[in-house]
Amino acid sequence: MSDRYVDFANSSIGHRLVGALGLPSPVRLERWQAGRLRPVEGALLSGGGPLAEKVSAFANRLTDAIYSYGAEPSLATAWIPGHGPKLKAVVFDASDLVQTDQLKQLREFFQPLMKNLDHSAHLVILGRAPQTLSDPFAASAQRALEGFSRSLAKELRSGGTLQLIQVGEGAEDQLEGPLRFFLSPKSAFVSGQVIRLEACDTQVTDWTRPLSGRKALVTGAARGIGASIAETLARDGADVILLDVAPAKTDLEALAARLGGRSITLDICAEDAAAQLIEQLPDGIDIVVHNAGITRDKTLANMTPEFWDAVLAVNLNAPQVLTKALLDSGTLSDNARVILLASISGIAGNRGQTNYAASKAGLIGLAEAWAPLLKERGISINAVAPGFIETQMTAHLPFGLREAGRRMSSLGQGGLPQDVAEAVAWLAQPGTGAFTGQALRVCGQSVLGA
Repeated sequence: MSDRYVDFANSSIGHRLVGALGLPSPVRLERWQAGRLRPVEGALLSGGGPLAEKVSAFANRLTDAIYSYGAEPSLATAWIPGHGPKLKAVVFDASDLVQTDQLKQLREFFQPLMKNLDHSAHLVILGRAPQTLSDPFAASAQRALEGFSRSLAKELRSGGTLQLIQVGEGAEDQLEGPLRFFLSPKSAFVSGQVIRLEACDTQVTDWTRPLSGRKALVTGAARGIGASIAETLARDGADVILLDVAPAKTDLEALAARLGGRSITLDICAEDAAAQLIEQLPDGIDIVVHNAGITRDKTLANMTPEFWDAVLAVNLNAPQVLTKALLDSGTLSDNARVILLASISGIAGNRGQTNYAASKAGLIGLAEAWAPLLKERGISINAVAPGFIETQMTAHLPFGLREAGRRMSSLGQGGLPQDVAEAVAWLAQPGTGAFTGQALRVCGQSVLGA
């Protein structure tokens, strides 16, 4: 569904009017387009501590325009505020800030950049996880980065985003994959997030088709976000297996044929669903995306047992049962990737959705609990928590609720199914074993929740 306010705000008359009235002026976000070769099309600026040198080792694979800025801009061409090019991407290493007085480097680095950012610029701050530091002052300084990054993300304009990546011991060589995602239009609707990286042995060998040779199963794949996920995984080289219920069979088979994949018609809540699924996957599976989900909204006072049970069965119990069966049977390969489609409702709650929010929070808890248990096999498990996404479901919301959902984010608009799909495709990559047990919000830094 088209966002008419965004269309109006970006017209010549609308731009002048919303500016004169002081109304929000969301821009059209730049998103990944077919045929694009590099993550960054424009100037990349890096600076800060020693991890900036790690970034400089692969920066030429991100873009041709590489600049450095800071006390000793020796890693690349020096960038001069007001004279250098507009910045499309920025990386600042704050991992060596261990005292309160060192935090002033954040202001000194970022303040001159704020009026020199290009449209849809993507910024990343590198730090350390505070809980891994033994020095309380160092842990305090690193935790300060979280408040700074979330606040600065809300000050960005023209579609800009910012993330904080906490780099674990031994994960310094894992930075290329996350930066390829977070500095590119693939993360257009992700902002204000804190990401933890850990050491990981597997790496992507071909960035043009990072999922080549891997088999991916997507549930609820016939339409909407599920279909977009399937398309994006296939674009990145995966052999896709699409699953949905019998009433969606026509759409499911048509999509599978278009993507050169295979379809499975299955009720994931059936008593023998796990056995049926394993039988359909004789060659095993490398990526599992639990996208299938339903809503049955009512306030708790009016919630029927049928509404409660149906949502918990589809959204939470089925992913638990099917994933455990795939693990126990050996169908899920070593170094596999499991992605659970949660929701910001599971983080912040939502009136009339006690059943839905419980199911989605349960998925986040499942990822957190299962992650350490699956490490020995190199398997990562994560949740993706979308915010307001433009789908058939949100198109049928009352006008007031729909507009509130769109505007209540730092980016001032709803996301697209592609935004969720890009996040899933990144988490499905071999190198993202460094990211596990976490919930990645695709919500434009919604004001709901953290």
